[in-house]
Amino acid sequence: MSRTKQEKNKALVLEAFDTLFNKRDYVAAERYWSPHYIQHSAHIAPGRDGLFNLIKSIPPTLKYEPGTIMAEGDLVIVHGRFSGFGAPVNWIAADILHIQNGILVEHWDVIQDEATEEQSISKRPMFGTAFPTYA
Repeated sequence: MSRTKQEKNKALVLEAFDTLFNKRDYVAAERYWSPHYIQHSAHIAPGRDGLFNLIKSIPPTLKYEPGTIMAEGDLVIVHGRFSGFGAPVNWIAADILHIQNGILVEHWDVIQDEATEEQSISKRPMFGTAFPTYA
């Protein structure tokens, strides 16, 4: 059975994020990000080089964990957690990616610090089933 366009796009985003953020394989990551990549994030310099250079500057302990992922047409949204990047708290991010011809061409994000149980008014974790523990 063949996968739908949306299933292919979701798999592409998950593979791209794992390749860049977790494996730190910059050569392989080039096949996922367009050389003309448009970056809308306030945290990242323009283009593919801006993203790759940011990751190169972050400690190798960086970890990305994907959570919920949705796709509609050429857009994919993935809700995930960034940890181990040198900040005192994890980041929870909703990354929105535009895909054309099997490559990431544009990105937006919404990022917030991950709340502890004490900080959470809802008493529910922002990501997964457990609250983070910080040393």
